[in-house]
Amino acid sequence: MALFGSDSDSDSETIASVLVTEPLADAFLVLAVVASLLFAAYQAYLVSQVKVRNRKPEDANSGTTEEYLLAEDREAAIEIIKKTADIQDAITEGANSFLFTEYQWISAFMIPFGVVVFLLLAAPGGFSKVWTKYEYSDSSYPDNIWDGGVKAPKLNAGIFAAIAFFAGAITSLLSGYLGMAIATYANARTALEAQKGIAPAFVVAFRSGAVMGFLLTSLGLLVLFVIISVFRVYFDGDWRSMFEVIAGYGLGGSSIALFGRVGGGIYTKAADVGADLVGKVEQNIPEDDPRNPAVIADNVGDNVGDIAGMGADLFGSFAESTCAALVLSSVTSFGKEQMIVPMLYPLLLSGGMLVSCMITTIIATNIKPARKVSEIEPCLKAQLIVSCVIMAIVSFVITMTCLPADCVGLKVVNGEPTSVPNWAVWICVACGLFTGLAIGLVTEYYTSNAYRPVQEVAQSCRTGAATNIIFGLALGYQSNIIPMFGLGLTIFLSHQLASFYGIAVAALGMLGTLATALAIDAYGPISDNAGGIAEMAGMGDDVRERTDALDAAGNTTAAIGKGFAIGSACLVSLALFGSFVTASSLTQADTTLLNNRVYVGLIVGAMLPYWFSALTMKSVGTAALAMVEEVRRQFRENAGILEGTVKPDYKRCVQISTSASLNEMIAPGALVLLAPVITGTLFGTKTLAGLLAGSLVSGVQIAISASNTGGAWDNAKKYIEAGRTTEAQALGGKGSDAHTAAVIGDTVGDPLKDTSGPSLNILIKLMAVESLVFASFFKEKTPDGLLFKMFSDEN
Repeated sequence: MALFGSDSDSDSETIASVLVTEPLADAFLVLAVVASLLFAAYQAYLVSQVKVRNRKPEDANSGTTEEYLLAEDREAAIEIIKKTADIQDAITEGANSFLFTEYQWISAFMIPFGVVVFLLLAAPGGFSKVWTKYEYSDSSYPDNIWDGGVKAPKLNAGIFAAIAFFAGAITSLLSGYLGMAIATYANARTALEAQKGIAPAFVVAFRSGAVMGFLLTSLGLLVLFVIISVFRVYFDGDWRSMFEVIAGYGLGGSSIALFGRVGGGIYTKAADVGADLVGKVEQNIPEDDPRNPAVIADNVGDNVGDIAGMGADLFGSFAESTCAALVLSSVTSFGKEQMIVPMLYPLLLSGGMLVSCMITTIIATNIKPARKVSEIEPCLKAQLIVSCVIMAIVSFVITMTCLPADCVGLKVVNGEPTSVPNWAVWICVACGLFTGLAIGLVTEYYTSNAYRPVQEVAQSCRTGAATNIIFGLALGYQSNIIPMFGLGLTIFLSHQLASFYGIAVAALGMLGTLATALAIDAYGPISDNAGGIAEMAGMGDDVRERTDALDAAGNTTAAIGKGFAIGSACLVSLALFGSFVTASSLTQADTTLLNNRVYVGLIVGAMLPYWFSALTMKSVGTAALAMVEEVRRQFRENAGILEGTVKPDYKRCVQISTSASLNEMIAPGALVLLAPVITGTLFGTKTLAGLLAGSLVSGVQIAISASNTGGAWDNAKKYIEAGRTTEAQALGGKGSDAHTAAVIGDTVGDPLKDTSGPSLNILIKLMAVESLVFASFFKEKTPDGLLFKMFSDEN
């Protein structure tokens, strides 16, 4: 159906050139989601076959008929199983307690902010209930294609935007909780399977990560598809307003992800820093020793920060990149002619991602899993490479069958819309896909102790903590070089081929392996928890060595996951920036650096990531001080703790991390959420455009540097501890001066890689999507800003 009643031959030919019909596209999306959910359920079932409390000692014998010759050996094995189950319960209880408390705090924010979303979107039209028409006869493209088209009432747009916001927020909360639940379910099972060997433990950890990856991605896709299907009934004809309203889904998702990342990051690093500084440095007891009062809080933190926060973060990336592509396509021939299949192209790509990642996961769990230590990292790396290759093929088929041969309006030349061939759109997707892979591989090179950069950092520990810090910082700065060139090339090619829509689908391409990226990212914290449980349950040095090997690879995969998240955040934010410029009707002249209002926003925006990082780093430091004092107090007041005769007060440390993280997450969250609103209201849309650009450019580079620096320090420490090479053994191993220096570097890097760095990608995404959602308000009420208007020439 043509929006303006046009039935011309050219329109018919354009629509007919789409090979896939709407029912077929809908069926593909539904089948992809259902298959993904069933696949996740099957993986969860396989993990559940590893028993914990009902486990028998013989289950650790890898299926052999070996029996325990002494009753004492059997009793010791039963005691280890009981301890493992008790520790798992304590970690699960602590994680649940924190998330439920955090979600109560977040709910107190979510409801009033949803009201703000409604008010700012309904206010520009005076809360009108009347359907009108767009009046863009004097405007340039893309506004003018909507001239005379039906326009939904502002009151209803505000209501639906608030609904989309709540849907995104609830989905983000659910994503975080499900991720945490899966991780706490799998950690003890991974530790127990490590008694058999590397392969069983690896499969359990990776299957569990896959459950999270497929559950979260399919859930996000399903909810967005339902929202579009329902909203379409009401917004029949006004697709431009509909997709601008649906951007509220991304805003809700990222708002929750911000608090999840910041709050969870502060929690986990306060416990980690406290446990390391007092336990390992001052008392010289092993990592995850049950005598350390902060050890349970440390393991809880892995789940609420690295798992729940990361799950919500990547869900937000998916939601925002999809919403950006939808908003941009609504002002092309896709929206004008109501071509639903091309409009659903971003969702169809995500459906293809699910199919590609399912095939890839089967390879890692059934065909060629890691069977020895040296195979762990190559196996995980192969997951990324194989999923990229499969997704490239799947996305090509989707592009050629679901987009018309000539996509009119995706690019503008001299103010006029031009057609873009569908193969050019696929090139944009492929650029994002393989740039994401390149960022992942570069991240691995700079954070894995199998390569020279981390080994150099470890060698620098010979002369103390200071040189370790210097080498680690240099590594982080250097690790920016290749990703920035890759992102720059992708942005140039994508924009050259299909303008901001090309950048939006490039972001979707970078997320084209999202389910696999989530799986290998979740694998890391699960393995880390398994190592802690193995240590606390007294499973033996051989088991701990296996879990440490899994954990070392997990640190690298976690860094790779953060690299994906940061790289995709760059492209997503730039696509959202293009959507904001379009929604605000800003021209190229309005956003040039020669405009003093833009430059003011640019310089302030570049400062915001530093301000945000300062707040989060100081928050971790404040919380860690309280944790250090508590651990010292317990050791000082009860000598029996270090002797192993008295159980530490674990709950007190959990309470300290919970209280500190919830209190300290407010200021960083307020900075991110208020900056766009204050800038757009007081200084106008041009300054806000500069603010978004400035925060994007500086935020991405700080985030990559912080994440890789912290990851390198962590693996340098593990390189010394493992001592698998002659060079590593020469450093002295655990307890040596070099190891002490490495522990200090790891402690400094903890808030960088797990709090400030990962949170920065949410900062740049959230400010951009918030500006997009409120663009209509800024455009109609404060285009020049209340303060700048006082200094305009007209006054």
